[in-house]
Amino acid sequence: MTTINSTTSLSSPALVLEDGAETITQVIVHPVVLLHVLDHHTRRQEGSGRVIGTLLGRRDGKKVEVTNCFAVPHAERGDEVAIGKDFNKQMLALHLRANRKEAVVGWYASAALGDVDGEGTPDLIANTSSLIHEFYAEESDEGDPIHLVLDTRLLKDSIMARAYRSTPVVVQGEPMANMFHELRLTLQNSEPETLALHRMAEDSREKTSKDTEDEPLLISMEKLYNLLETASNYVDSVIEGTTSPDADVGRKVADTLATVPRIRPEVFDKLFNDSLQDLLMVTYLSNITQTQLSIAEKLNASLGV
Repeated sequence: MTTINSTTSLSSPALVLEDGAETITQVIVHPVVLLHVLDHHTRRQEGSGRVIGTLLGRRDGKKVEVTNCFAVPHAERGDEVAIGKDFNKQMLALHLRANRKEAVVGWYASAALGDVDGEGTPDLIANTSSLIHEFYAEESDEGDPIHLVLDTRLLKDSIMARAYRSTPVVVQGEPMANMFHELRLTLQNSEPETLALHRMAEDSREKTSKDTEDEPLLISMEKLYNLLETASNYVDSVIEGTTSPDADVGRKVADTLATVPRIRPEVFDKLFNDSLQDLLMVTYLSNITQTQLSIAEKLNASLGV
């Protein structure tokens, strides 16, 4: 890790920027970035403070679009910060192999664990933020990274996101501190992200209305059972003469039955049991993998990797 000493950092609650061609005025963030930061914060080591990571994306003049990110290990002790420089370099190389159009545009952090002022505003910028910002100024191509902060403390039953850029405060030609200016932040969804968010919202509403956590397989089987019952009731009513037959519906029912493979019950039971055993094995392996990853994270945190 690379260790750097602390300097003073100031936070500006409003957008105070000069109008220039190279000045960032707008930050666009994709939902996958926010979800990754929240996941990183949730999985942090117990008792640790904030988490940080690298933001990837594109810069177009005054606009920065953040499309991806990855976590970076770090440690803060008083006025010193240690950053996993080699880890950041290796992860960046892996990400660039998958998407060469992305570049380092800044860094993210969850809100620092500090006091809250009398108005209930969280301290989103820590004293050591300027040090990390200087590190990412060297990593970014433009030398002017952005800083994304997520307040995960649910002070007002909500998660707040803010974007900043830093400018040095110079007194008599000497840099004395860094001032973070807030930027206009916009959330933008791509088509796949929109579909995923809508699905997540629908699942959340269904669980809230039912007040249960049904398994996806159970839900699918219930839908299939309802469809079969509807089709069976229709066929019975046509046979009994209570419903007029419809040739189009009859053809669709016949086509559906034709797709069902004709196998003996004992063969079907064997196939079903084999598939169930495979599913249980995959679930078991996934649980083992998740446990191994958790152990690896704790080992890396304890060793300071």
